[in-house]
Amino acid sequence: MKIAKKFRADVTLARSVWGTLGPFSVQILLDLLKRHHLSIASGDLQLIDGRWYVTHAGLLGLAVRNGCSGIQVQPVKEFCEPSGSRYAFSAIVYTSPECKGFVGYGDADPSNVSFLVHGAEMRVAETRAVSRALRKAYGIGICSVEEIGAFSETSKSPRESKKLPPQPANGNYGGRTVRDRLCQLIRQHQLDATLVKSYATDFCGVKTLREATREQVEGFVAHLADWAEKDRDALLCQLNSYLTTKEGAA
Repeated sequence: MKIAKKFRADVTLARSVWGTLGPFSVQILLDLLKRHHLSIASGDLQLIDGRWYVTHAGLLGLAVRNGCSGIQVQPVKEFCEPSGSRYAFSAIVYTSPECKGFVGYGDADPSNVSFLVHGAEMRVAETRAVSRALRKAYGIGICSVEEIGAFSETSKSPRESKKLPPQPANGNYGGRTVRDRLCQLIRQHQLDATLVKSYATDFCGVKTLREATREQVEGFVAHLADWAEKDRDALLCQLNSYLTTKEGAA
């Protein structure tokens, strides 16, 4: 694969940090570097389970480069319970003085954050809200690493022992359509289909799911399956963060 000179340093650094990268991983990395002017050296990206994630710092840098006018953050008091270290925040990103704002919600409690940040749940919830708002504002379909549930061994749910069938890289899943696979995941893990749809459009960075490409939907389905298997409780918290949006639209 031919790599432009200005991106060689980032690709070389990525390989030194994460080891051998396949052609597909390199191609995705180059696309992110070109499209959003991100940087490995600046800590803008992380590689987790073979997928690239934009860090919170990367999203903030993207906002600065695009002339973000401001970010408003506030707690959603009815969902906050300090005694139980449970917090929820809303964030609004204004891309220009005329912008009406892009809204994101984030929640955190001891059950959906790594034990390494126990005691800092309020900060995590705030960061997640800002990350989600920034992704909406600047069309980042790849999830911010700060939004993912805990990756520590101690935070895994009992459901992790129930392994899902291997998932081919081409998204064909043994001949079934992507829609079939998504419906199966919703039934298998008893998820709210409406909230899953809201999360899917947010994840893909589109206004309606019809606007998403097949590759984006396949990526979302793979992401949903992986998270549901690893930590269903954290996934439910992520989906529940869309309840306020759903109720506000009612």
